[in-house]
Formats: sequence, C-alpha cells, structure tokens
Amino acid sequence: MTGGEELWRPSPEMVDASNMSAYMRWLKSERGLSFDDYETLWRWSVTEIEDFWRSIWDYFDVQSSGGSDVVLPERTMPGARWFEGAELNYAEHVFRGRDDSEIAVMHASELRELGELSWGELRRQTAAVAGGLRDLGVDSGDRVVAYLPNGPEALVAFLATASIGAIWSSCSPDFGPSSVVDRFAQIEPNVLFVVDGYRYGGKDFDRRAQVAEIAGQIPALERIVVVPYLSASPDLTPLEQPGSTAPPMTWGRLTELGGDAELRFERVPFDHPLWVLYSSGTTGLPKAIVQGHGGILLEHLKKLNLHLDAQAGDRIFWFTTTGWMMWNFLVSCLLTPASIVLYDGNPGHPDMGALWDLADRTGMTCFGASASYIAACIKESVEPGSGRDLSRLRAIGSTGSPLAPEGFDWVYRHVGKDTWLFSTSGGTDVCTSFVGGVPLLPVYRGELQGRALGAKVEAFDEDGHSLINEVGELVLTEPLPSMPVLFWNDEDGSRYREAYFEQYPGVWRHGDWIEITSRGTAIIYGRSDSTINRGGIRMGTSEIYRAVSSVPEVLDALVVDVPKPGTEGWVPLFVVLREGVELDDELISRLALRIRETCSPRHVPNQVFKIDEVPRTLSGKVLEVPVKRILMGEAPERAASRDSLANPSSLDYFVELAARLG
Repeated sequence: MTGGEELWRPSPEMVDASNMSAYMRWLKSERGLSFDDYETLWRWSVTEIEDFWRSIWDYFDVQSSGGSDVVLPERTMPGARWFEGAELNYAEHVFRGRDDSEIAVMHASELRELGELSWGELRRQTAAVAGGLRDLGVDSGDRVVAYLPNGPEALVAFLATASIGAIWSSCSPDFGPSSVVDRFAQIEPNVLFVVDGYRYGGKDFDRRAQVAEIAGQIPALERIVVVPYLSASPDLTPLEQPGSTAPPMTWGRLTELGGDAELRFERVPFDHPLWVLYSSGTTGLPKAIVQGHGGILLEHLKKLNLHLDAQAGDRIFWFTTTGWMMWNFLVSCLLTPASIVLYDGNPGHPDMGALWDLADRTGMTCFGASASYIAACIKESVEPGSGRDLSRLRAIGSTGSPLAPEGFDWVYRHVGKDTWLFSTSGGTDVCTSFVGGVPLLPVYRGELQGRALGAKVEAFDEDGHSLINEVGELVLTEPLPSMPVLFWNDEDGSRYREAYFEQYPGVWRHGDWIEITSRGTAIIYGRSDSTINRGGIRMGTSEIYRAVSSVPEVLDALVVDVPKPGTEGWVPLFVVLREGVELDDELISRLALRIRETCSPRHVPNQVFKIDEVPRTLSGKVLEVPVKRILMGEAPERAASRDSLANPSSLDYFVELAARLG
C-alpha cells in the first residue's frame, strides 16, 4: 500500500515558525551542522546518536548534578546506559521558569464543569501533596499508585510523587480488581490514591467495594487516600482494612498534612524509576515496565517540543484514561510552553460531539484521540465544525490503532483542509511514538509522516533484512533513552530479553507490522503479536483466559485481535465447552460480563464461537498468532506448520471460518 495522495503540506510560514526549524537553526549556529531537509536530519540523528542526544540535552538545557560527560559508552540492547553519573528530576523540569499566573491545565469531566489550574496553583497543590506524602513516610524509591480518573488530582499526585523521587503507577477506575491487583501488587506500593466512584455515560459507578478488594490483596499497602468524586463526603468505612492501624484518609486531609511546604525536588540518577507502565503478554502477569526520569525527560522534551510542535499559547488535548500511556504522554506536554486539557468520561455522551464541544470551550489547538474514536465520528456523521468555533484548532493527532485512509478524508472534509493531521504509532514499552508527526513534512492519505528523530526504525523480514515498500516487523536497530530500565521483579532480565530481543538478537522487535515507503513515510498494519489492543490499552490474552476460565462451562479458550481497516479491530473469542453445553445468548452475556468486570469494558470480545479444541503446539502452547494470521487471510501452510501441532486438525475450523468471512 504505497502512493497515498498528498492531503496537506505545511506553509513556509509554519515551517519557519516550527520548533523543529528553530532546533535546526541552533544546530547550524552552535554545532556547525546544516541539513537540507528532515530526511538528512533524521539520518544524522540515528547514525550519530550520541551527538544527537547530547544536542537534545544542551538545546533544552537539562538541569542536573554530577557528571554527564559520556552520553552512551556502548550501543548495546538491552543494557544501554545513558548519561551515567548525572542526577536530575523530571518534575523539576516541569515547573522551572513558569509564570505562576498563566494557565497550566484545563480540566472537565461528566461530573465536573470546566475548570483550570494556574501554574501557581499547580505548584501549591503539588507541594502540599508532596509534603503530605513525606509526612506519611514516603521516600525516594517508594511506590505510589493511583486508581483515579483523568482529573487534576491524578496529575498533582503524579508530580508530587516524582518530585520526591518516589515511583508512580496508575490504572483507570474502570479496570476490574483482579487486573489492578495483577499490576499494582507486583511493585508493592506504599500509598494508593483512589476515588469513591466515577461517572461514565451519565451513569454513576460506586467503586468502594472494588477498592476494598484491591487493597485487601496488596499486603505492602500502608495508606489509602480517597479523592471524593461521586460524593463530596463519601463514607469511607467500606475501605477500612481488618487489622490496619491506618484508616483511609481524604485528599483534603493529606494536603493539610503537607501544609504550606515549599515544592522541592529530589535529584536522582538518570535511570532512577519515574513510573511503571504495564504491557501484557500471552502468559503470566502483565509486564511491569520501569522507565527512568532521564530517559523519559529526554524523549519527551524531543517528542513534544519538536514533533508535536507544542508552543506558548497552545492547548494540547488527548482523549485518554490514566490506564493508557497516552496519559503519561499528555502530562509530559507540561515540559513544553503549552498548557494541557484533561477530560474524564464517555466521549460519546451525550453524543459523539461531546469532545468537539470541549474543543470549542477550551480553545484547543491540538486535539488527540484514538483512531477508533475518529471511526466512530464517521459512523455517527459528526460534523465538528458545525456550530462550533474551532478556529484555534490547528492539529489533529491519532493513535492507538492504524488510522484508515477514510479517517484522513473525514478530517480534511469536516475539520478543515488546513489541519495538520498526524497519525502516530509507538507503544507503552517506550512511552512515545516511533513514527508520526513531523511539522516540516506533508501528509499523505493513510500514511504516517516520518520516523522520529533518534528512532532507528526499520521493517525487517524473518531473516532480519531491512525492507522498503514491503511489510515487515517493526524493529529498532539502535537504542532509545526511554526504553525500559528494567521489568519489575525480573532480576536476571530474562523476561525483558524475551519480550523484545528473542527474534532478532541485539535488535528491538516491537510487535507491529510496518511498511517504510521509499519517500520515508510509514504505514502501520496492526499488531504482529497476540496482545489485545483497544484504544492503545493492551490486555494480555492470559488475562482474558483467566476471566473466561472462571465460568464453569468453559474448558479451554483462544482469543485473537484481528486488524480490520477503519476499526479498532475484530476480537473473536473461541471457547471449548463442557459436554452437552450449548453456546447461547445467556452464556455469551456471562462471558462478556466476566471479562468486563475482571479485565475492562474495552476488552469484551466482538463475537464468541464454540470450537471442539484449541490448536496447540507439541509443547502445549496456544497458537494465537498463527490463528490470527489465518483469519487475516494468510495461507494456512504459511501461518503454521502442522507438523509442530499436537492436534493438526484443529486448524481446519479456522481455515473454514476465514473462507466464510472472505
């Protein structure tokens, strides 16, 4: 799929005013480096990677203590060690040089009217929460976790945690208790921030029972801090844990403990953990991905300033929850001169125009959402510009899954022909995008503009050969600072190596299918592995199986995520049932409810099928990826070797289903 139509090209004025052009001018004046176009700049950035990342450090004036003379002593993956000896703090860079009177954050939800925080108020609240956490005994390296919606309290709690040098992690409150425990219990948190409940689609969900269940399964937990959300004065007795000497406290009480403390920053080593994100696999617990202060700081300074082109006066929005890496990405926009917009709720309530109404009210300049959200707007015939003032909106961002060419058409037809539409692709694993927006380049229908600076992205065939104008595995052949420092509780690094470096030793395999075109653009074709991706939030098949297996009628199961252009994909669930049990609507409803409550509402399958047996290898491994490829239309003999199967005839069902689906 190459040769997409050009839909947009930046004006000479936009190119000249971009942060990317300013950076290139700086390289010329300060480093004597001159680049004719973005392609030559990118090639330098991924060839002379030490010089490139040193330039990012210097250009953005990173503040640190200790040595930072050596950028990268050895280009190894895994195990790259960046800026050893340097000590810094991510949150310090968020707050430096701010005008306290300017707006930092605008926020709204289905429960709350539009509000805002100035930089002065954000600083005051962060200082109070940091002081309260210190009073509770939280220190550098301790873990602070949150079961919170995307509101100002989550942002403040994160910045306070980071300022101390403690480690942050979050899940959205629609996650089921077992999914939350599978994540948080691994890192043994000291403090848990929660809400009493949340509102979604006009309906209130009390989560106190779920919070109590979560807290009861995390022995290390010392304190629960409750943000009143559904009620101004929620009853906290359901949250009290038997035998605990520390009852739950409210957000207000925590900030009282912090008092009028000054905001101070604990400088920590470059690779000191900043936060823990989670990316599930096919077996075992979700991978607890640890990313460091320095790596995230450098990557996000580069990405959000140069690629997102966030500038003074901009208001950046991305529709996300606290359980998706895009929340962390959005929060990092505070490293730029722009302000951010937070929203919590159903994007389709009361109708699909809700977020576009928010864009009007806040004067958004950049509107970010998932590709599935844009597809839903198309389906509902939404016209964003009708009856709304979107005159300040200059950019639309899309991620989470591939944006179909029809999505490009819709944006330019209904948002505006002068809109910069940047589709991006990256991942939780690095908390950034590898390919996506470049303010200097044109936009082609169905394509991502270019590979990001410092990201040596290639498409590999099975033998590790680089491909152009052909689909291959998305790989990185040089290290990136925001690659995980480690996985939690992976002392020997075996899970880390298995996750990314097993297929191509020394090369990061990401798990996406990508095509690099001859003009340097990219096309993403979906996941090449077996994780279930919904709106960018990946759920491991093992988590789905755990939920499904708790239904007594189910003996075995297989689930896959099949890419479908213009959608989030198609997720069929295949179940082996006990003898005499039929797959009826009641059983399908119970399966959906179990997945909804245990995992999340996003990961409920589109369809459920009854099968006789699950295809397995001779060693007992479920054949998820081969089944996925068969359902995508790949010839069965290419998708799987029947000689390696314990039950070769089990594939026949999926071959016949693929033929019926066309």
